[in-house]
Amino acid sequence: MKNWNWKHKDWANFTYNKEQINELELELANLTGVIVGILKSFDQYGNERFLVDLMSNEALKTSEIEGELLNRDSVQSSIQRNLGFKITESSVRKVTPAEYGIAEMMVDLYKNFDTKLTDESLFEWHKMLTNGRRDLLDIGRYRTHKEPMQIVSGSINRPIVHYEAPPSSEMQKEMSNFIKWFNDNHFDTPTELTPIVKAGITHFYFVTIHPFEDGNGRIARALTEKSLGLSLGKPSYTSLSKTINENKKMYYTALEKHNTTLNLTDWLVYFGELLIQSQKNTIELLEFTIAKTHFFDKHKSILNERQIKVIQRIFKEGVKGFDGGLSAKNYKTISGTSDATTTRDLKDLVDKGIFMKTGQLKGTRYFIVLDS
Repeated sequence: MKNWNWKHKDWANFTYNKEQINELELELANLTGVIVGILKSFDQYGNERFLVDLMSNEALKTSEIEGELLNRDSVQSSIQRNLGFKITESSVRKVTPAEYGIAEMMVDLYKNFDTKLTDESLFEWHKMLTNGRRDLLDIGRYRTHKEPMQIVSGSINRPIVHYEAPPSSEMQKEMSNFIKWFNDNHFDTPTELTPIVKAGITHFYFVTIHPFEDGNGRIARALTEKSLGLSLGKPSYTSLSKTINENKKMYYTALEKHNTTLNLTDWLVYFGELLIQSQKNTIELLEFTIAKTHFFDKHKSILNERQIKVIQRIFKEGVKGFDGGLSAKNYKTISGTSDATTTRDLKDLVDKGIFMKTGQLKGTRYFIVLDS
């Protein structure tokens, strides 16, 4: 059996090479400053629209990492409702407990980023995430099952154990130590730990303990956002889950590489680069938000209601739009119109330079032309 890191006599006394993190800290700080500067140029509506887009994207991606695919419209309307914003569009379908729960947790994280961490606050997040679940023994409390908490792959007959967490009997002690470490390093006690180090250790430490029966990854990512927000002094605007989801294999490999050591240098370098890329993704989303505003300012008066509805739906997919572009079939479904009207509307959008057309016949696809 492997000598897992939590079995070491110096467990939780993590070490790392500061020099390898310093340049990453500077780059992260610069990118964070760019984000704050762009946000200052937004009016209230622009800020709200960006916040809802970012939180919706993160809610969807943090769930997708765990193999749970949620509906964008439902999550977005739930976030708007929980933030007290005007609901711009009502979702056609009923919001599921999972969709409402992740939206509720994202909003709670945003509103209460600067509160101290407690067992109860973690339990509340867990209840939100497991809203509607019937398959879990422990909801809103740390795990109690006697079986080992293992990360396993391979067949049932020949399983490969990638990691085994501390036993359930140790959860209260482990989490009391984790919560004390988190609060000591983020609040009153002076600390030499820099933002990447605090966020990276927070994430790794929590995932290593794996205190809940399910939902540990999503809560770890939320705690990372909380840590960054406390370092910044305001809610963190990062695309962390989106960035992790772009290369999940690298993320899990980086975690597994450190499950028998207390030296986190390589993990913190990886995590610092991850945070930097997530800030770049956030800046891309900010620029996309600005481009959308300019787009409607320029074109809205020459678009009909069907065209506006379809374009708004494309924009909901984010910076990259529909995967592979918009088809005539997509347009017809979204707008609820006929084949003839679809053909006419699409030709009009191309003629006006609003859409770019590629391909032929059934392979024809359309892309929105945004000003650079």
